[in-house]
Amino acid sequence: MTGIDTLLADNLDLWTSAIARKSAGGRGRSRKFRLHGIDKLRSLILDLAVRGKLVPQDPEDEPASELLKRINPLSGKATKFRQNPLDKRDVPFEIPPTWLWARLGDTCILENGDRGKNYPNKSALTATGVPFVNAGHLQDGRIDVENITYIPDALFNRLGSGKFKVGDILFCLRGSLGKAALVTGVSMGAIASSLVIVRFSEFVDAKYGLMYFASPLAVQMVRRYDNGTAQPNLSSRDLGKFLLPLPPLAEQRRIVAKVEELMALCDRLEAGTYEAIDAHQFLVTELLTTLTASRDTAELAGNWARIETHFDTLLITEDSVDQLKQTILELAVMGRLVPQDSNHEPASELLKRIRAEKAELTKKGQAKKSKLLSSPDQTKPFALPPGWAWSSFSELSLGEEAGWSPQCEPYPKTGSSWGVLKVSAVSWGEFRPEENKALPDSVQPRAELQVAPNDFLISRANTSELVARSVVVGMEVEGRLIISDKIVRIFFTKNVSNQFMNLVNSSAYARQYYAGVAGGTSSSMKNVSRSQIGSLLVPLPPKPEQDKIVKKYNVLCESCDALKRQLATAMQGQLALADAIVAKAVE
Repeated sequence: MTGIDTLLADNLDLWTSAIARKSAGGRGRSRKFRLHGIDKLRSLILDLAVRGKLVPQDPEDEPASELLKRINPLSGKATKFRQNPLDKRDVPFEIPPTWLWARLGDTCILENGDRGKNYPNKSALTATGVPFVNAGHLQDGRIDVENITYIPDALFNRLGSGKFKVGDILFCLRGSLGKAALVTGVSMGAIASSLVIVRFSEFVDAKYGLMYFASPLAVQMVRRYDNGTAQPNLSSRDLGKFLLPLPPLAEQRRIVAKVEELMALCDRLEAGTYEAIDAHQFLVTELLTTLTASRDTAELAGNWARIETHFDTLLITEDSVDQLKQTILELAVMGRLVPQDSNHEPASELLKRIRAEKAELTKKGQAKKSKLLSSPDQTKPFALPPGWAWSSFSELSLGEEAGWSPQCEPYPKTGSSWGVLKVSAVSWGEFRPEENKALPDSVQPRAELQVAPNDFLISRANTSELVARSVVVGMEVEGRLIISDKIVRIFFTKNVSNQFMNLVNSSAYARQYYAGVAGGTSSSMKNVSRSQIGSLLVPLPPKPEQDKIVKKYNVLCESCDALKRQLATAMQGQLALADAIVAKAVE
């Protein structure tokens, strides 16, 4: 075994278990995670490769110093740097004696595209013809031939430069800086202005060059020479200054073969890890579904006891704990979380008192004007326990109001100034007062729209995932915050718990309801009307039971959050260990 083989085998569990959670989900459930350990392993392989530590040196190989002497410029367009020999202080690390530090421009031709009058614009693109490649077509070291664009043969023939061929490397100079691809599967083509052609000498293996561009050293070079501000940018001349550790040609080929072997192993580890993640999440989902399928609290207790014995193997990721929290929420709104008490006033009687209360307020002229409509006939999503009754937000509220969105400053309020809440303040399951924009001093605040303790706030416009999300404001809230016109405040009767209404609004059937009624032409911005919010079905328990459910839910969620913190701490330890092993390996 080589050193890297031993390192890989001895730490196999670490590479596959060091998993970081992404800030935002990608495509597919398992893509919520980033395989930090395997990512670090890939980076380590490339780092060792360009340091001469991946394969043993062969004293019979022709030294790289002789190779460089034999590299002949293939065109007068080649960028040459031999006139500026490298200083020892320039090189970032030691390399084997048979290797040589070179400037990239001394080993290849760097050719920009034709940026003159013949440069193809969008109107010149055709369905067939000669491939015209831009940065978006460079994917995983290859050209994405399925989504490639074309230009007419006549236009291609008029181009004075930027024509690539098989074996060239296309390197991105702007935007996705450092992205590179080896030309295969396409016999010829032209490049967009954001790319440059890297055509290595016959004494540099193009696959070694592509591997170099993916290495941590090349990333370091990109950062050194990036001269962009808002958009990352390199010139081809600066690219030519990149430091390239050049091995003998025979060793380049051995390195490429070893890298391909190890990257294939990383691919298998990655596929296996994602498969294991998906299988684990499927298992968690299936087992937690047995809890929500429980017919009553007694059956739930039995199912919970059976699953609880396996929590140590089920609840091993933050996502699985989140699934458990959502299951607890579903149990709460279905009446399975706490036992019913026959001594409690039934919800049917509670609804009579609420109707009487609303009628009395209306008679006195004290009822708030409301756009919440009575709930239309809807299929009830589940059976209710004894003493519960179906209702709706409109039936349980005394009114509601939308906020106000004047032109605000682009920054949050400070001190005693006024601020207007952004919709993100109510989007994430907890009230976030810092998500606001300062009201200009010249604008008179509307104090009647100021947020108050225990307010129930719900968004009426957001992405498809976040529209109609709600929060309940805590009892201690920063003053001088105004709700915006994308936020609705609902005034529920005192006979219902705002916290329980928030649980109902966060349930799976509520999210399904809003997904069905939300308007808007794209998933990036959906909206719901106040009448649609008012029509949400509410499984209503007696008032004392509402309070018990909220208390039990909060206690269980505190335990879940504590477990998530423990898992996060343990995972940070795994990530740090992976980083430390990689750092040690390249010393």
